Amino acid sequence: MRVFFIGFGQAGGKIVDMFVEQDKRMQTQSFRGIAVNTARTDLMGLKNIELKDRLLIGQTVVKGHGVGTDNVTGARVTADEIDSIINAIDSRGTHDVDAFVIVAGLGGGTGSGGSPVLARHLKRIYREPVYAIGILPAPEEGRLYSYNAARSLSTLVNEADNTFIFDNSAWKNEGESVKDAYSRLNDEIVRRFGVLFRAGEVGKAGVGEMVVDSSEVINTLRGGGISTVGYAISEKVGPRVKQNQGLFSGLVRKKEKTEEVLTGEDKSAKIIALVRRAMLGRLTLPCDYSTAERGLVLLAGPPGEMDRKGVEKSKSWVEENIAGVEVRGGDYPVQSDYIAAVVVLATVGNAPRITDLLEIAKSTKEDVLKSKEKRSTMFDDGIEPLFE
Repeated sequence: MRVFFIGFGQAGGKIVDMFVEQDKRMQTQSFRGIAVNTARTDLMGLKNIELKDRLLIGQTVVKGHGVGTDNVTGARVTADEIDSIINAIDSRGTHDVDAFVIVAGLGGGTGSGGSPVLARHLKRIYREPVYAIGILPAPEEGRLYSYNAARSLSTLVNEADNTFIFDNSAWKNEGESVKDAYSRLNDEIVRRFGVLFRAGEVGKAGVGEMVVDSSEVINTLRGGGISTVGYAISEKVGPRVKQNQGLFSGLVRKKEKTEEVLTGEDKSAKIIALVRRAMLGRLTLPCDYSTAERGLVLLAGPPGEMDRKGVEKSKSWVEENIAGVEVRGGDYPVQSDYIAAVVVLATVGNAPRITDLLEIAKSTKEDVLKSKEKRSTMFDDGIEPLFE
């Protein structure tokens, strides 16, 4: 699958920079991307996206210093400079792209405000689907961030063809600050979606038993709404091959295991167990998986470890456990000594974190209105407010 990433804002830019770095390391040429921001320092801090593909917007408004947490300004600046963004995308080449993916943190200002605006314009101009990966702030990042995320998400879900959610609060370790966790969380995102968005690409390891091409991914996501992704990686299954290890990097275990000769039944059982672990483990957005409308099961690993029966049984198991009856699946071989399983649960109907976020936004909005009324009363009484 050929994906054009647009990293919007600080978090989005860093994550797309990591996608580009992964693609360079693996030499697959599946991904290309640009970064868009209102803060010059954030763009200069990127390492892998070329300078010509880093776009600074809003210079006349914020002078390259960013919009802070003001996502209204982020949206306005994006709308004002949408032609520049589209031109930057066109100049990078779009003729062979299967999908556009906007990546943004939803709690700040630039990515939170601008990503829905960009999604709307991309859908108007291009025929390819436009997806979003939205990162939800943890509650301890502050109510304003949660308020921004709720407002941005409600718009983004309507504008994008499907919205993947990664919830920082579900992935932060106990006692770990959000700032310290950012690098690790970004790595979790890139690893999962790196496997998913490479579906259908034929590499050095050959063609899979059951090929999943870009149309399978697109059909899984066609219902819109919010989707979540599960991921699991196996123990070592064969001799280490140094090239292309980047796809699963970060979860490689130090414990080495001797190579085993497995029967077909053993391979099948291993794949089913891995898929179960992916779906029942920690999802990018914790939710009631039984409310998902569609599913996709994707395996990546050494050709000798792929098993058609295992994939078929895994698909059946996922189908039995979700609301919908559409579950696609397949595999693609990579030069690795680990098997990775990705399970996409598309268009989920019940995610407690989203409900909580909307409640926080509602109460925050009420507090803001009360504060404005109080300030108005003070002014009417002849008491000057400190700040306007």
